[in-house]
Amino acid sequence: MFSSFNTTKLNRGEISDELLAVQAPSVFAEQAVQGVSDRYTFIPTSRIVSRMRAEGWAPVAAQEQAVRLENRIGFQKHMIRFQRQNQIGRVGEYVAEIALVNSHDRSSAYQLHAALYRLVCGNGLMVADTTFEHISVRHSGGEADEIIAASFKLLATIPQLTEHVESFRARQLTDTEARAFAEAAIMLRWDAVQNAPVSAEKVLEFRRYEDKGNNLWQVYNRVQENLLRGGQKDYSRRRDNGSRHTRTRPVTGLAEDIRLNKSLWHLAEALRSGNLPAVVSAQN
Repeated sequence: MFSSFNTTKLNRGEISDELLAVQAPSVFAEQAVQGVSDRYTFIPTSRIVSRMRAEGWAPVAAQEQAVRLENRIGFQKHMIRFQRQNQIGRVGEYVAEIALVNSHDRSSAYQLHAALYRLVCGNGLMVADTTFEHISVRHSGGEADEIIAASFKLLATIPQLTEHVESFRARQLTDTEARAFAEAAIMLRWDAVQNAPVSAEKVLEFRRYEDKGNNLWQVYNRVQENLLRGGQKDYSRRRDNGSRHTRTRPVTGLAEDIRLNKSLWHLAEALRSGNLPAVVSAQN
């Protein structure tokens, strides 16, 4: 039922501007969306990417928000994840990243978020603002310098981030705590445990032996992957009309990905401290 032990490391590599343009065309917008105020200063994200490369930050992944309004296409919110160039291809369980979020349609300021990329499963985790406050920069003209400075400010917190991971690993959960964590996580995505297409037991299933166990780091990673990647079918669950649920869908929306990732980290932090709220909602 579960995958065999797999030691393959899913390293990311630096991506070119050509690939960035395919994954998130809005990065290369040449102007802001029509209707922005006179106080809005347009600086294309591509210019920030260029500056980040020059300062030793390599873009390794990108995505943009799906939009329905035609006038927002090419200007919508997008996210680029960066690693330090000297960290690409490193051996280990995870590598620190910075997630840069921006838009050219007034829906987002420049934001920098502390993040982790887990090499063993290819999962991109995001750290809740309660752990390391995200940095927001307005579109006012001095963004490039501010973002570069902020990226190095976040880089200085990486040792603390590693300490948080190790504290998760050291925290052993009882079966009751693990189930409570899974139920609270389910409520983050589906609002009510009884209406969700999967049970807590299903969300707690592991996909690789590295995640088998009941320390908080293992439980958190199992729940994060199952909730965001989807693909689970729980034959014990039925709708009100008696029909079975289909397989859970992966989370593909950018805003929802950020919200769930941050909320799950916040939930893990709460449990590490011995406090498990019923529902946690992080701001994106």
